[in-house]
Amino acid sequence: MILRPVRDDEEDAEAVRMISSAALGPSRTLPGDASGRDARLSPGAPGGRAHDAEHAARDRSHHRHLARTDPGGCWIAQDEEAGPLGAVLSTRREGTWGLSLLAVLPGAQGKGVGKALMARALVHGKACLRGVIVAPPNPVAARTYRRAGLTLHPAMVLSGSVDPSGLAPLDGAVHPGTPRSRDMMDSVDRRTRGGAHGPDHDELLRHHRLLVVDDLAGSGYCYAHDDGVELLAATSRRLATRLLTAALLTMPQGRPVRVAGLTAEQEWAVDVGIAAGLSVASGGYVCLRGMRPPAPYVPSPWFL
Repeated sequence: MILRPVRDDEEDAEAVRMISSAALGPSRTLPGDASGRDARLSPGAPGGRAHDAEHAARDRSHHRHLARTDPGGCWIAQDEEAGPLGAVLSTRREGTWGLSLLAVLPGAQGKGVGKALMARALVHGKACLRGVIVAPPNPVAARTYRRAGLTLHPAMVLSGSVDPSGLAPLDGAVHPGTPRSRDMMDSVDRRTRGGAHGPDHDELLRHHRLLVVDDLAGSGYCYAHDDGVELLAATSRRLATRLLTAALLTMPQGRPVRVAGLTAEQEWAVDVGIAAGLSVASGGYVCLRGMRPPAPYVPSPWFL
């Protein structure tokens, strides 16, 4: 087995996507994880194969973005005969290290592949004071990340179809965001998570609709798509509640959605989800090093 950097090309992006899908399932949850079932669409469900193709294209774009911006943190484990066995994608953003993906093909698990990949990712983040991972509800993942020195914060996931009739009216304005919102968003990032997302905002803007609040009461932003919320950060719970409510109101009627990575500090989000008719379930962990759970904040599985 050899480890090589992930290239910023379509071939490696597809290889990483296939490893991730085989190891974690199409919704990046582990096979058999009930918390991800509502988010998976069959060909006959709303979106169907077109949705699957869109999801795959978005994943490949994310993989290429991470390989381009953090070549030292993105690696593929490869066998000369069998081909790719596993992959890891990790980032550094202003002193905050994040692990976006650690996946090993089922047939290669238990053979040291994941351990070797994790070691490379940890070296990439060695100089960072803070670390973040959004982990699935899996005992192997929990053990791996705890042994790496991260604190495991149990998380919740909201899922189901949005019932807009239960949501309270917005208590203020929410506007569509643009690339000009970047400085404001980086400022909110630093306040909530200790480091800006920086170039990740460029990638997020390509694939998600952006909602922002920026007034005398404070600032905040939310990236959303038709499957749920990707990332949310704000300077107060009131603004975070407004943004999440506005995002849920944009969801297509009857479409299954997810809002994941909610630690106990995000009860404001749980309350909004319950009002919208979404169900609440256990949803893995938000794993942190050198920091408390960001709040008010909904982490992105990819961009943390």
